[in-house]
Amino acid sequence: YQPAPLSVKTLPDTFVVQISVLYQAPVLYSIVSGDEKGYFFIHPSTGIVKTTKNLNPEDFPITFNVRATDSSDANIFNEVAVNVEVIVENYFSPVFPSALIEERLEENLQATQIVHLKAQDNDTGRNGLLTYGILSGDELKFRINETTGILYSTVSFDYEEEPTEYQLVIYAEDDGIPEKKRGYCTVVIKITD
Repeated sequence: YQPAPLSVKTLPDTFVVQISVLYQAPVLYSIVSGDEKGYFFIHPSTGIVKTTKNLNPEDFPITFNVRATDSSDANIFNEVAVNVEVIVENYFSPVFPSALIEERLEENLQATQIVHLKAQDNDTGRNGLLTYGILSGDELKFRINETTGILYSTVSFDYEEEPTEYQLVIYAEDDGIPEKKRGYCTVVIKITD
């Protein structure tokens, strides 16, 4: 079993998962190993697992084993592993060092790297893992590497025939749980003669 991750703010007596078996006779459920610090309780007849106390994220993930035993013959049983993760809150939004970045780009260049954008997120783990994207602007003429944050042109520009200035709104998004957070910056690209 892999229940939904629990928040670090999960209160005692919170539902975690329900264990069930395909078996004709009544069974008794018990936690047999892996929960040495006693974070979980399983109801012997329903198989419902709940928390017993506040969770310390440093103790997780925890994998504990649940045994279902035939209620009239203790020699008939089976076990299953339950893997529980705890997630720390996503406190911070990504932040770019500058809200406005101006770059110059010569006309008639082949597709090229323009600028390496790097946002900062003070969360740890997946809450601080960033991906980049273009929110608005000319997405046919520009692209961003979603992992590195490097912004590229995808075409060559003609100073005389086309606009000489482009404005892109770039976002950095974390992989936060329960919600993802974004930060933004505007990149102004001036085509030079």
